[in-house]
Amino acid sequence: MRVLLADDQPLVRAALRMVIADLPDLEVVGEAGTGDEAVRLTEQLVPDVVVMDIRMPGLNGIEATERISAGIGAAHVLVLTTFDDDYVYGALRAGAAGFLVKDMALDDILAAVRVVAAGDALIAPSVTRRLIKEFAGRPASTSPRRPLTAITEREREVLVLVGSGLSNAEIAERLFISVATAKTYLTRLLAKLDARDRVQLVIIAYEAGLVSPCR
Repeated sequence: MRVLLADDQPLVRAALRMVIADLPDLEVVGEAGTGDEAVRLTEQLVPDVVVMDIRMPGLNGIEATERISAGIGAAHVLVLTTFDDDYVYGALRAGAAGFLVKDMALDDILAAVRVVAAGDALIAPSVTRRLIKEFAGRPASTSPRRPLTAITEREREVLVLVGSGLSNAEIAERLFISVATAKTYLTRLLAKLDARDRVQLVIIAYEAGLVSPCR
């Protein structure tokens, strides 16, 4: 899996590169210190995953993520930030496939790179809850919400649990169903709500008022 590191802190890039260098299934194909450079190198090097910081000189991580996600054969963007950032929600809306914080263990970050490279979205349950709390007091989005009338009551239950940050295994346990059935419900939700991935389902659940920091 080809990885591009985009962060304005050389030490962060160096730490990730050093760990990835010892792994047979991951390869760092380039490094970018600005958002503009990240977009340019993504077009040139065609990585599978771009590990993207949000606050960078010039073009910020959100704008860079949006441009990369809109590209042909778009690379998957994994946002890696400090979480004290005001732009996390915007990064997810821009098309980021995952969201991690920099104080996570390196092994967890590398596992996330693999998940995102495989085409799955990743947003840790604890991060989901913090994300919802962070933006709960913000004005509602002016963009039209996706209609929820097409989903069943059971699918709505699953959407609430996804929006609350539960994993498939946790959803299965909560609803007394198998993990395979939980995955089936998730697939149906993605199709019915025209959502790209699990991250978008979290956003839909939040914007529809199905989840709140109190859940």
